[in-house]
Amino acid sequence: MIHKKTADGRQYVVDSMKEERKDSLPTIYYILSTCKKEAGFTLIELLITMVVFVLVIAAGSQIFTGLLTQFKQQSKIAETNIEGIVGLEILRQNIEHAGYGLPWIIPTGVTYSEASSSPASTYNDASNPPRAILSGNGTGFNVSDYLVIKAINVARNDVCQRWTTLKATAPNVRTWTPSSENLIASDKVIVLSPGATDLNSRTLVISGTTFSTTYGSVTSSTWLPTDAMGANIVYGVDPDTSPLRMPFNRADYFISNANVPQRCAPNTGVLEKVVVNQNGGGLTNPLPLLDCVADMQVVYRRDTNGDGTIDNTTDDISALTAQQIRDQVKEVRIYILAHEGQYDRNYTYPNSTITLGEFGLGSNFNLATTIGANWQNYRWKVNTLVVKPNNLR
Repeated sequence: MIHKKTADGRQYVVDSMKEERKDSLPTIYYILSTCKKEAGFTLIELLITMVVFVLVIAAGSQIFTGLLTQFKQQSKIAETNIEGIVGLEILRQNIEHAGYGLPWIIPTGVTYSEASSSPASTYNDASNPPRAILSGNGTGFNVSDYLVIKAINVARNDVCQRWTTLKATAPNVRTWTPSSENLIASDKVIVLSPGATDLNSRTLVISGTTFSTTYGSVTSSTWLPTDAMGANIVYGVDPDTSPLRMPFNRADYFISNANVPQRCAPNTGVLEKVVVNQNGGGLTNPLPLLDCVADMQVVYRRDTNGDGTIDNTTDDISALTAQQIRDQVKEVRIYILAHEGQYDRNYTYPNSTITLGEFGLGSNFNLATTIGANWQNYRWKVNTLVVKPNNLR
């Protein structure tokens, strides 16, 4: 409530709320009408804002896409490097083990079989003393080499990693700690007599014409050493195949053009290790060692005169006997051409021809001819293994 005066000086009372409401209504209407006229954006302003926004989003998208592509490329490169380390280490170890547990002398009348189909059967030695390592020169995919390693422990089972000694007197066999390292009765084994000279070294012990038995049977008189002071060597070969097809295990290494990952360049394959099956001689259950492989070349360094010095380099030892390979091969060099990561349109490989090999041997691989279009958008790399076989002798 408020007090007001008339013209003659008399006072009266009025309701202030009504007065204020009456006075404020024109003011509110004015403000609202003014705001209505001045609020909002014009169509041109909206269009300009949208164009700027689209340009900012486009620029951000390009940056994000570039980062995502680079991340994916680097991830594939890292994946390839890890894969290469693991796969090529398996290959290196297998070459080092070439000849491990192989019989040097096969008794007369004993026969065995190896691979049952071509091209693997090309490298069979049956029924001669097995050659520890050999290769086919330019016989594989893209005129690559085909490598064969023969040794007890190149198979993919635990049994082939186990061995023991066998004496004529009890306890006949030596056991190991932990017990998991020991052979079990059902394991399929071969027995070798060490011998004293090159004429009888590592002779395959047989029963009639049978060259294998189970570990549980090795204490029978047939397999025991004839010298009471001597000892034979028992090698585990296979867990469940009886009789054995061959008195050793064998692994073949080659480039396969089946089941190649999509990221690989055209006309490349997968370097695989395949163990020849003791049951049937087939090549089953391949183990991929390295993806996106274009070529593999094998070179041997030899000491041909036995003076301890390497005096010969060759890519073909197919004419050598098992003993010559044992005596002469001192070093094996493997050259593998593959690419890292995947296709990258922002990358350009500088040379269309890559040399695999040394000493004038190997191959000059032409990427433009073999790989075809976009060959330069892959990061090509030659992986070189230099291995000294430790089990040939």
